[in-house]
Amino acid sequence: MIETLQRGWNKNLNNIFQSVEKELTVSSPYISDVGAEFLLKNISKKFMENGVLNFITDLSPRNIYQGSTDPKSFQLLFNSINSIQLFHLPRLHAKVYISDNEKAIVTSGNLTAGGIYNNFEYGVFINQNSKVSIIKNDLLSYANLGAIINSEEIDSYCEISEEIRKIYKQKEKSSKNEIEIKFKKAITKANDELIRARLAGGALHSVFERTILYLLQKNGPLPTIIIHKLVEEIHPDLCDNNIDRVIDGVNFGKKWKHAARTAQQHLKKKGLATIENGLWKMI
Repeated sequence: MIETLQRGWNKNLNNIFQSVEKELTVSSPYISDVGAEFLLKNISKKFMENGVLNFITDLSPRNIYQGSTDPKSFQLLFNSINSIQLFHLPRLHAKVYISDNEKAIVTSGNLTAGGIYNNFEYGVFINQNSKVSIIKNDLLSYANLGAIINSEEIDSYCEISEEIRKIYKQKEKSSKNEIEIKFKKAITKANDELIRARLAGGALHSVFERTILYLLQKNGPLPTIIIHKLVEEIHPDLCDNNIDRVIDGVNFGKKWKHAARTAQQHLKKKGLATIENGLWKMI
């Protein structure tokens, strides 16, 4: 069954949360304390103790200082649910809520007060297992291209976020150059923190290897120029064409294309991909 949802869709979301037994998968670029509390209010204690929450979001600094996302909401979730996989990916826009492999909501509504209660949102409720499984697999395969953020990293990021918000408020009230410089430094600090999490102690080309395999699996054979374009769309924070930056001894900026080419060659050496007639394809 597929049912359309409009205003009042929070009743269906409530049903998703209440029915989950083993695995709850959420994709919401924005989240607020209201959204986190709504989730925790409706899931069972048994799920909090034994279930797994997969949460895909976008922790980019812009979402923080504009007030779209409150990272403290994730502190609340980490403190309440024993097993959480939190994924960060910039440019995430999908809003999806999945109970086990049985029910799913695909909607325009974020896990915020506006999304749940106030805005006119639209979406669909699906309880056909085969379709729900496809949606879930699509989301999780995409999520695995991003950073997995643990509770300690969220605590650290919340501190940085407070600093960003404080300086942003000063910036709104003052046009002084020193405030602007201070703000840019805080944004850079936040971005660097997210990039460290994205690399998780590994090399940039390792991230690109996973991404290229994902792209070839989804799109079929592709030329290098298209592969690089799609990699840049998925990882804008790792593919800066304008600024050369060094974080923990790792070069970023214009060198990302070199890392992408290295990833392609590594996939070839591992026997996972090959190139024929100018097109890269999976083996």
